[in-house]
Amino acid sequence: MKRLLVVGIGAGDPDHLTLQAAKAIAAADVFFVVDKGEVKQELVRLRQELIEEHGRPPYRIAEARDPERDRTAPAYAEAVADWRSRRSLACEALIRDELGEGETGAFLVWGDPGVYDSTLAIVEEILGRGQVRFDYEVIPGVSSVSALTARHRTSLTQVGRPVHLTTGRRLAEEGATADDVVVMLDAHCSFAELAGYHIYWGAYLGTPDEILVSGPVAEVADRIRELRAEARARKGWIMDTYLLRRL
Repeated sequence: MKRLLVVGIGAGDPDHLTLQAAKAIAAADVFFVVDKGEVKQELVRLRQELIEEHGRPPYRIAEARDPERDRTAPAYAEAVADWRSRRSLACEALIRDELGEGETGAFLVWGDPGVYDSTLAIVEEILGRGQVRFDYEVIPGVSSVSALTARHRTSLTQVGRPVHLTTGRRLAEEGATADDVVVMLDAHCSFAELAGYHIYWGAYLGTPDEILVSGPVAEVADRIRELRAEARARKGWIMDTYLLRRL
């Protein structure tokens, strides 16, 4: 049977790669790369560097273009579901056409596949269609959340207090619903009105372009907005995460 590895490669620093992940890369016959276009070619390059360093020849690299996603659609959940389904078809074609019986294929996934990523849902969708049969294993990685708290030298949890993991869209709709809130995918700086919180913010974590800011939201919100806008304009994309902690 075909075998698939979903390998967490960390938040951006090549040294985030765990021994388990390095062994998984060494075991792969085929690496599947979903190309997000020229703007994000550096993300593809990092994957290629990890493959070159830890892969065992002869290996193959098979690529597919990531489908475009409608980011202006008012029905957000439906738009994401449509994009994910089209992406699953592209990944299914890679597994069907590029991976032979008895071979091992690998998707190298940013951060930790089990924390915040669509790959596992896509793999299950492929299996659910029943057109391609394979077994798969998930290799955990250093998440952006772990990288963020490490770089700010703070803990994710506090004694007797829960942590809420959410998105910028939900934060804008619901507000902060816990003393400690981790937020991902916040294109609109939804934290800006939460004056009762301290923020630990980071962008491009683990990369040479890493940016870190921390402090009371009321004091640093404008600075984060400026840095974020400048960085996104310069690179064409941004990945940032932050922890809010009630003062």
